[in-house]
Parts: sequence; C-alpha cells; structure tokens
Amino acid sequence: MTILRLNHYLLGKALASHFCVNNLSCIALNLYSVSGSYSTTSCEAQNKGKFNENFNEGFGKVGYGFSGELGFAASVNDNVEEEEEDEDDEVGGEAEEKESSDIDESLEFISSFHGNDNKNKQRENIARFEIDESEFRHPLVREVCRLITLRSTWNPKFEGNLRHLLRSLKPRLVCAVLRSQDDERVALNFFYWADQQWRYRHDTIVYYTMLDILSKTKLCQGARRVLRLMRRRGIECSPEAFGYVMVSYSRAGKLRNALRVLTLMQKAGVEPDLSICNTAIYVLVKGTKLEKALRFLERMQVVGIEPDAVTYNCLIKGYCDLHRIDDALELIAEMPAKGCPPDKVSYYTVMAHLCKDRKVEEVKRLLESMVQNSNLIPDQVTYNTIIHTLSKHGHADDALAFLREAEDKGFHIDKVGYSAVVDSFCKKRRIDKAKSLVIDMYSKGCNPDVVTYTAIIDGFCRIGKIDEAKKMLQQMYKHGCKPNTVTYTALLNGLCHNGKSLEARDLINVSEEHWWTPNAITYSAVMHGLRREGKLSEACDLIREMIEKGFLPNPVEINLLIQSLCQNQNVVEAKKYLEECLHKGCAVNVVNFTTVIYGFCQIGDLDAALSVLDDMYLSNKHPDAITYTTLFDALGKKGRLDEAAELIVKMLGKGLDPTPVTYRSVIHRFCQWGRVDDMMKLLEKMLARKPFKTVYNQVIEKLCDFGNLEEAEELLGKVLRTASKLDAKTCHVLMESYLTKGMAISAYKVACQMFRRNLIPDLKLCEKVSKKLVLDGMSAEADILMLRFVERGLQQNEMHL
Repeated sequence: MTILRLNHYLLGKALASHFCVNNLSCIALNLYSVSGSYSTTSCEAQNKGKFNENFNEGFGKVGYGFSGELGFAASVNDNVEEEEEDEDDEVGGEAEEKESSDIDESLEFISSFHGNDNKNKQRENIARFEIDESEFRHPLVREVCRLITLRSTWNPKFEGNLRHLLRSLKPRLVCAVLRSQDDERVALNFFYWADQQWRYRHDTIVYYTMLDILSKTKLCQGARRVLRLMRRRGIECSPEAFGYVMVSYSRAGKLRNALRVLTLMQKAGVEPDLSICNTAIYVLVKGTKLEKALRFLERMQVVGIEPDAVTYNCLIKGYCDLHRIDDALELIAEMPAKGCPPDKVSYYTVMAHLCKDRKVEEVKRLLESMVQNSNLIPDQVTYNTIIHTLSKHGHADDALAFLREAEDKGFHIDKVGYSAVVDSFCKKRRIDKAKSLVIDMYSKGCNPDVVTYTAIIDGFCRIGKIDEAKKMLQQMYKHGCKPNTVTYTALLNGLCHNGKSLEARDLINVSEEHWWTPNAITYSAVMHGLRREGKLSEACDLIREMIEKGFLPNPVEINLLIQSLCQNQNVVEAKKYLEECLHKGCAVNVVNFTTVIYGFCQIGDLDAALSVLDDMYLSNKHPDAITYTTLFDALGKKGRLDEAAELIVKMLGKGLDPTPVTYRSVIHRFCQWGRVDDMMKLLEKMLARKPFKTVYNQVIEKLCDFGNLEEAEELLGKVLRTASKLDAKTCHVLMESYLTKGMAISAYKVACQMFRRNLIPDLKLCEKVSKKLVLDGMSAEADILMLRFVERGLQQNEMHL
C-alpha cells in the first residue's frame, strides 16, 4: 500500500490528466513514469515481480492449471487452432536479418486506414472503467479468493462451491477477483476455468480486465489467446484490446511479435486510433527502434491522426534512453510549433535521466526553462519527482539538497519523500545521517511510518548492527507504528547474513503472535541463511513449511538447496526433497534433476543416478546434453564404456547436440581405457551431429598423455589438413612425447610432416631433437632437420641464439 501511495502521489496528480486521455496511453506511460520507488522499503513489491518472472514461462500453454487433485482445467479447445508464427520466435542470424523487414511490413498498416472517429470513441468507453474498493471487499469476492488460495488441496466440493459462487458474481465482481490475485498466472487460469463453466459467460469488461492485467506481465501468449477468445465469442475488439497484447509482447522483449499485432488488427478490420498509435510508438521506443518510431509518427500524421503530448513524450523518452538529451530538449522546444505544447511530464522525463547521471546543475536549468518557455511552475510534485529519482539512483546528498530547497520555497515534503532520502542514505551505510533525518522529521511534525522505519532497520542490518535493528523495531511499537512483513523480512535477512539463521527461524515460528505473515521472500531468505550455515535439515523443513503455506520455491532456490545437500553427501535427502517439490507443483526443471544425478555420480552410486534419469522421463522433464554428459563421464570413470556410449547415442537420437565438454569427456575416458577404435566410431557419430574443429587435436594430445603414441601418429594426418597454429601445438605435444620416450627419429618424422604442410616447428624443440639424433648416430637426419630451417630463411646464427 505504501508503494501504491507513492505512485499515486507522484503520478496521480501530475500525470492523470495527461495520460488518461485513453486507457492504453496510461499503459505506456506507467513504464515511462519517473515515480520514485525506494527499493528497500518496497522489497515486497519488487520480489513479487521477481517471483512471477521465474514462473511466467510455465504458463505459456492453455491448460496449465492449479496443482492438486482438481484444478482449473483450462482446456479451451478453440485456442488450439492457433497460428504458430508467434509461438516460437526465430533465433540466430536469420531472425536478425528478417527483423527490420518484418517491422517495416507491420508498420505499413497505418497507411491503409482512413479513420472513423465516432466508432473509435464508442469503443474506447468499453475498455475504460474503475473498480471500487468496496467491490474488492465484497463477501463473494473474498470467498472466491479464499477458495482459490486453497487450490493445492482442492476436491470436488471446493470446485462445486466455486462454480456456484461464480454464477452469483456480477461482471465487476469477477474483475475484482481477477485483480485480487497476487500471481497473474492464477488469475489467467481462473479466467479460463470460468469461461468453460455451464450457464456462465464472461462479460466484455472481464475480457478487458484480463488483458489489462496481462499487459503488466510477460505473459504475452496468454494475452494473445484472450484476444482470440474475444473474437471467437463475438466480443467487439477495440484498438485498446490489441494494444494490451502489444504491450505484453513488448515487456517480454518480443518486438517483432508485438508489431505483428497490428497486422492482426488490420485483418480484423479494426481501424487505428491515437491510443494504438501511441502504443506502437512506445513499443518501438522500448525496442530501441527510435528512427522507426519517428517514421511511424510521420505516417500517423499523413492519415490524419494527430499526435498528442503522450506521443511526443514517448519519443522524448526514446531520445533519453539513447542518451540523446540534446535531441530530447530540441523536441520539447519544437512541440509548441507543432500545436502540442509540452507538459510537465515532458520535462520530468528529461529530468529523470539527468538525475540518474547526477547532472544537478542541468536539472536546475531545466526547471528554469519550464517556467520561462512553457509557463509551467515547479510544484510539489516536481520536487517530489526529483527527490525520489535522485534517491533511487543513490544520490542521497543531492536529493536532500532539493528537499531543503523545496521546504525553503514553502512546499511540504511528506513522510514518503523523507523516507526515500532516508532509504538512500541507509543503502550507502550512512546510518547516522539517516537517523538525524528521522529526528528532523519528528521536529517538523512529519512522523515516520513503517516504510521509514523499515529502511532504518535494513540499514542497521547492512552494517551488521542487529541489536540496533531490534531496538528500532521496538521503537516502532512504542510510536504506534506496526511493523509489517517487509519490516520483519528485512530483520530476518539481516540475522541470516550475520550467522543467526536459527533465531530468524524462531521469529517465523512466532510470527502469528506478532500479527505478521511471512511471505515467499521471508521463507527464501531464512532458507538460504540456514543453507549457508550448513543447517540443511532445518532448511528442508522450512521449505516444506513454505510449500504447505502455498509459497512455491523457484528452480534456482530448489537447486541451491540440492547442491548444498549433495556437497554434504546427503544425496538421498536431496532426491527426496526434489520429489516433494515435484509432487507439490513446484517448477522443477532439468537443472534440478541433473544436480541430483551429479550428486549420485560423485558418491559412486551410478545405478541411483540412472534411476533419476528414468524419473526425468516419467516426469516429462527431458534431459539435456549436460545431463547425458554427466552420466557418461561417471560411467566412463568406472570403465562402463559400453553403457556410456549407449547414452551418447541416445542423446544424439533425441536431437541433442554434443557440447565441447561432451567431446572432452568422451575423448578422455576412451583414451584412459585404451579403446581408441571405439572412441573414433563414437566421435564420427557425434561429428555428424555437431562438427567440432579441434576434436582430433584433443584426441592426439590425450593419447600422448596416456602414452599411446602410435595411435596418435596415425591420426596426425587428419590434424595437419588445416595447418593452423593449434595443429602446430598438437604436433609439438607429440614430438615432446616421443622425446620423453627417447624416440628422436619419430619426433624427426613429425617435424618433417610439419614442414611439408608449411608449418614451422618450434626451433628450440627441434634443436633438442637434433641433439638426440646425433647421440643416436643419426647425424644425417639431424643435419636435414636444421637445414630445413635454413631453407625457410632462418640464418644459422639465429638458430643458436
């Protein structure tokens, strides 16, 4: 709520009138806004975003429902009949070559329309509505949300209750349910599930709410499917609907797919309006295609769609992102002549980038320019914007200077602005300065809130003063300020980083007594603290508790604990933990399985490792080349080369390319056991799948390491086909090996082959060979070897330097 308050304060007053011209423009704007969010105190919101990013990929397919016996079986059959061109992005050079032409083709759509303002205005009203706070608190909404949170333990009774409640929900209440979900994927699955229920159909506003929710995530495929579902259900699609999908694709970094939405819009016969044009410009700017955005602006004007301040502000942001501040300022200066004078957001956008680079004097000059050139008087929002931006980027002293300047001019800086500066000082470990600022807040009647105290507590934890942090927590209670989950998470994280993870664990146990609820970040912080201190049993128990509470660890967190268990040789416990995570619906991936396999290989239990490989297939987790390489190396180490070779053949049969590590492992193990012929047969199969230039070099050098010089010399012809410096190195390794065994004549023959391939052997090495040849009574060969150097232009005196 604190972060929402901050965003509303900074943006609501300054930007609402500017960006609420249409709903879609607000989407683009929110990403450009210069709102000052102080990250320590908003770690709950930040970590939520991080948590969602780890799992977005798993919800790309329709039908991915809740874990448990029953779930939202989102089997929307009509969604299966999709064009697949946007499902799998092309990669590599081919995609890069096509990108520019694809973008140009997508932007041509604007030229084919002539506009229909009345129709567009009628459509815009459909997508723009607000949900009252009372609707979020409605008993039906709260009960539906409660049932959804119990999805891991669902049974037919729960689903029946939810189906009955769904039919009683008005469209706005359904929207409230969707917006109440912390995880957007859960909202999407509920949307799909509800769509399939008998005697229920989503209202138009529900579709637009779902699209709005998805536009703030990377779940672009889900947004695309919702749009298709609207068309199949006969719901009229406005430009905003397509714009939501564009923004979602843009957030996912899929610029080409985002612009293809314009083509879909054209095929649907929906005429563009200013909102969709602003979104297209935003997408291009976000994809660093500023020049194409400028060309798109020209096409807009040709067909009679006049740009507004939002349009130009997007371009200003594009210039700033490319560090073209002068061009941004020039565009601001040109806006009045274009019939669209700049607003405060135009200036704020440039100020944000100047603050980021700590160009304080230029910020002051820009403030003067606002007044002189645009008659825009700096107000409290202006100073709040500057203070928050400077604080966010670690320029606490400059932020404090602007805070004092604002107060001198009669502006009241509230606890939100002070808290931003306090947090910035705390992050720089300047706790004394932060504390004095808090005292200053009290003297001015601006009592610190939970955000301010949390920043101080986090600051004490950063410098290891845990006792001081605890005292500050008590101070919060004394001043009537109740700590929240973020506050306790900051304290627990500090305890864990100072070797007091068990104390942090105890605080979680008594959380209900202090009226706070641990979240996924809280559990994760304590789990990692226990893991770092080697308290693996306690860490596993905590993860189990975390899962029972509905907080699922991500694959990275799962893997860190598995690694710690394996390093402690508790591989059986690691496998058990992996199975529990899998059965509870956690996003277990191939890396987690491979880590367990490697753990069994390290303790020599290869049968158990192979059993885990079978479990991967049963769990529909496909092994990758690293998995197969790990097992091959372990089997090869034990001499079970036939089984190991079968694994590599199986890997190739599944279309997996061998990696350089795979090649090195195959060469090492087969050479170790002297099975050169079998190695060469396997390498030929691997090379047919994935060429590897240095494979024969590695074979020869490894054969030399194991003393198999005859086999190494037989392969020399394949190496000398390229005559590169790497080949020369390989030849030198073979010559050194021959010299070590006293076989100077063989080393001489290798040198002669090098000369025939226009490779110059190492002079000092050849001198050693020559001396050995003389000792062995082969003076003629020794003279021939040295004569070869003379023929290559080396003088005799140079050879003896």
